[in-house]
Amino acid sequence: MHDIRFIRENPAAFDAALARRGLAPLSADILALDEKSRALKTELQQGQARRNEASKAIGQAMAAKDMAKAEALKAEVAALKEGTPALEAEEAEVGAALNAMLAAIPNLPADDVPQGADEAGNVELSRWGNVRAFDFAPQDHADFGPALGLDFEGGARLSGARFTALRGQMARLHRALAQYMLDTQTGTNGYEETNPPLLVKDEALFGTGQLPKFAEDLFSTLRSVSSLEHFVNRINEALSGQGQPGWSGNLNALIQQEYLTNPEVRREKLWLIPTAEVSLTNLVAEQIVPTDALPVRLTALTPCFRSEAGSAGRDTRGFIRQHQFEKVELVAICAPEESDAEHERMVQAAEGILQALNLPYRKMLLCSGDMGFGARKTYDLEVWLPSQATYREISSVSNCGDFQARRMNARYKPEGEKATRFLHTLNGSGLAVGRTLVAVLENYQQADGSVIVPEVLTPYMGGITKLEPR
Repeated sequence: MHDIRFIRENPAAFDAALARRGLAPLSADILALDEKSRALKTELQQGQARRNEASKAIGQAMAAKDMAKAEALKAEVAALKEGTPALEAEEAEVGAALNAMLAAIPNLPADDVPQGADEAGNVELSRWGNVRAFDFAPQDHADFGPALGLDFEGGARLSGARFTALRGQMARLHRALAQYMLDTQTGTNGYEETNPPLLVKDEALFGTGQLPKFAEDLFSTLRSVSSLEHFVNRINEALSGQGQPGWSGNLNALIQQEYLTNPEVRREKLWLIPTAEVSLTNLVAEQIVPTDALPVRLTALTPCFRSEAGSAGRDTRGFIRQHQFEKVELVAICAPEESDAEHERMVQAAEGILQALNLPYRKMLLCSGDMGFGARKTYDLEVWLPSQATYREISSVSNCGDFQARRMNARYKPEGEKATRFLHTLNGSGLAVGRTLVAVLENYQQADGSVIVPEVLTPYMGGITKLEPR
């Protein structure tokens, strides 16, 4: 969400920042709605003030036996009262339109973000590690992984494309990676381990910027939250052979009808989180965080769920782009003056995992056209995949400034000040477990189809030092 006062005071700068995002100027449209909203608020306030003043004057006129004046004042109060609902409705409509426009605009890029339209404009900052020289042609993990326990066919039978079952030693390696990441981010890097909900309300996804713009990228579910007694009674009637007229005798059909379509059953939509960033960041929503509690650093290992809308044809083979995957997420909440340093610290926490696993990677600074909706500055870490002979994203670490905090109304009160300020929020992967698994498989693969287990993972593997083909 954007600060309307900043737009009022800096319309040209706001439009220039939008241009860096590839967007047309919007300040004129925003300020026109803002001016209309403020004018309607003023008219409502003035009308209420006049009603109060006239109501008081009615009593004075009647006390003075001036009935003509009293009647005239009564008529004025009635007219003001009659016109108020329409004004209130118009003010609410204009205010909603203004908020919707502000909510649909992405964050403004930081000054040091390079200009660019897409990933071609990203800037490589550094590389780490030596790319392995193979004495055989390295294979894609999708080719040799099934013999090690990557069950693509089983996952697809259960749930469809882009779902995979991990079995045996492969499941153990995946768990070892996740636990190693979580232990490192908590024990070494000082993030507080958190076990958050995986299902969240609309407000949580709005707060972090996934709604309303990216609803198609999410999975949702419905639950019944009322009329349970009615539902149970209907099923009991059916079971006892006393179904109401129109019942076909098909219990499944009755359940479908009663639970999903009956207007007496109120349903609540909940969303499966696309990343633990949603749950972790929203823990401070509508809160005033004590200054001495900052910075708040949180981490969580959770499943993540993404429909991958708009990604048809991208990484459909293998384990890189899945509808369900696990990730160790990092979130930091801090005062504005701390966020740049916190950003660098978070990137280092993610880099440390790759270095410990001895996986070659490069660090990229994303350009203005390739950043996520809520980010003002983003670093990507890209790991080397031998089968593709290229670097692929494995972590994205973003500073969102106060963009999310404004949407969530997350604030703090600086010491010695009466007014509150909006916090800054940051998030990043530390790391995506599935993509790290792919990187380990490909970089540690052997000519015979086995995979050496990285040394730092052996304490988590129960004595397994090598994955052997079945």
